[in-house]
Amino acid sequence: MENLSRRTVLTLGAALGIAGAAGAASPAWAWSGKGSVAGTDTVADPFQVWDDTADAVAAALLADGQVDAVNAAWQGWIDNNAPLPAGMPDYLTSYLRQVNKLPSWADPVKLAASEKLYTRLSSYLFVSETLGSGIMSTVIPREARAVYWSAGGADMKQRAAKTFTFGYDLHNAKAWDPDGHFVVTANKTRLVHAAVRNLLPTSAKYQAGADQPKPISNGDILRTFHSVATFARSNMLKWHISLSQAEQEADLHAWQVALHLLGVQERFIPKTWADAETQADQMLWPVLGPTSEGVSLAHTLLGYLENPVLGLDSGFLNELVRYLLNDQMGDWLGLPRDYVQAALIRVEWPAYVAFREGVSKVKPGSFWLFDQFVRGISMLYLNNGTSPTQTPITLPTANRPGA
Repeated sequence: MENLSRRTVLTLGAALGIAGAAGAASPAWAWSGKGSVAGTDTVADPFQVWDDTADAVAAALLADGQVDAVNAAWQGWIDNNAPLPAGMPDYLTSYLRQVNKLPSWADPVKLAASEKLYTRLSSYLFVSETLGSGIMSTVIPREARAVYWSAGGADMKQRAAKTFTFGYDLHNAKAWDPDGHFVVTANKTRLVHAAVRNLLPTSAKYQAGADQPKPISNGDILRTFHSVATFARSNMLKWHISLSQAEQEADLHAWQVALHLLGVQERFIPKTWADAETQADQMLWPVLGPTSEGVSLAHTLLGYLENPVLGLDSGFLNELVRYLLNDQMGDWLGLPRDYVQAALIRVEWPAYVAFREGVSKVKPGSFWLFDQFVRGISMLYLNNGTSPTQTPITLPTANRPGA
C-alpha cells in the first residue's frame, strides 16, 4: 500500500462508496451565518472565500524576492508583545500592524481559562491532535493534496514539527500573555498559507487533481479546525474527562480567536459547539477519503513515529490510529492489523485515562507504555527530534521539488 496509484485509490473509493475518495465536490453550502460569532442570518460559502489582503502581501514578497530576508528578520520575533522586527518591507510591516492583535470581541477571561484548561489536558491533546488529527489530515483530500505538493510535503518531519508548534503555542499556559507566542505564531502561519496559495497554482501536478482555483480557502481552514478541535473535544468527552460548561466555552473561544487570526471571516466562525458540530457534519465527515498523496503522507508520518528511539512498534501505532479514528480510515491508509495490540488499546487506554484522572485507583499494567508514547510523540514533534527549541515557522519560496 505504500505506493498506491491514483487509479487504485479511486477504484477503492468507488468500491467502498466513499464520496470524498475521488475528491468529489462538497454539496451546496447550507450552514447559516446565524450560528456564527457574527450572527448574520445569511448563507455564504466559505469555500469560495480566501484571504485577499494576506495573499497580496505574500505575492509581493515572492515577486520581490524578499522571502529569505523576511524569514531571517522574524526568526527572533516570537513573543506576543515583541515589536515588529526590522529588516522587513514596509508593506509587510504595515500589514502586520493591522492584523497582529486580538479582535475586539476577544474575552480575556475566557482566554485565561483556556490556558488553564489546556495545561490540564495537554497529554490527551498531544495524542488526539498529533496521531489522531495528524493522520486524519491525510484522508481530507484537499488538505492531503495541498500538503503533499507544497514544499512542506517534501519534508514531513519538519512540516509536522511546525504544525505542532502552532498547537503547542495555542495550548501553552501563557498562550495569550504578553510573553506568550500564539498571536505571532498564528500570524506567521497565516502568511505561510498565503504563500502556498500563491505557489500551488503554478504546480501542474497539484492542479491535475485540484477541484478549486487555489488551496486553503476559509472553508478549508474551518475543515482543519474541525478535524483538530471539534474532534479533540469529542475525544475528551468520549474518554470521560471532566469538562465544565465554562471550560468548554473557553476551549471554543480560544479557537474562535485563533480562526480570526488565521484570516477566517467572522460570519463563518461557529458561535457554539453545537454550531460547530453542525458545520462539521456538512464540511468534514462527508468528504473524508483516500488519495495517493494522503496515503504517502500517512506512511511517512507513521514512519517517523516508528523510530526506535520511541520504543514503539508499528502494530501499536497502527492500532492506536484505528482506535482514535476508525477502521475504515485505517483501511483506506492500508494500516496492517495487529489484533493483540488492538485489544490492549481498547481496554487499557480508557483505564489509563481513568487512573490519570483519579476516577480509578487501579493503575493499568500498560501505564508506562502509554506514558512513554505521550512523552515521545510530544518531544518528537516539538523538537523535530533534534533541537531543544521549537521549529521556526518560515515562508516557502517554492513548491515540492518536481511539482
